[in-house]
Amino acid sequence: MQSTAKSPDDYIAELPENRFEAITELRQTILDNLPDGYEESMNFGMITYEVPLETYSDTYNGKPLMYAGLASQKNHFAVYLSGIYQDDGRRDAFLEAYRETGKRLDVGQSCVRFKKLEDVPFQVIAEAIASVPVDEFVEVAKAARKR
Repeated sequence: MQSTAKSPDDYIAELPENRFEAITELRQTILDNLPDGYEESMNFGMITYEVPLETYSDTYNGKPLMYAGLASQKNHFAVYLSGIYQDDGRRDAFLEAYRETGKRLDVGQSCVRFKKLEDVPFQVIAEAIASVPVDEFVEVAKAARKR
């Protein structure tokens, strides 16, 4: 379910009522914990949190590096956490903290999926978002491009 919305506010405004509250709360959690240097935008049909091209432009597709994303899909909503999936230690710590909440864990390649608001471990998401400064994220991307 890719959106053609031009702004995060437009994206949220077009959501069905049963997704509006969850996406709004997740967005605020991300914004409250987003390290300096990332920008909120629309890309790939979802709300994204990116490294601006002015900061790092040598990307494989000419688009800003996506640090995190927020999407409403057909059967779930998802938070994409590229920052923690670059680092095995961060990913393992995230998964351990998530499991400790006792909430249902449904993860994909770089996303965590939820069916309802009560499933979201907001503190774990907040900590994951806050965990990677933009400079560190860019350095990992640069190293990956050299391989």
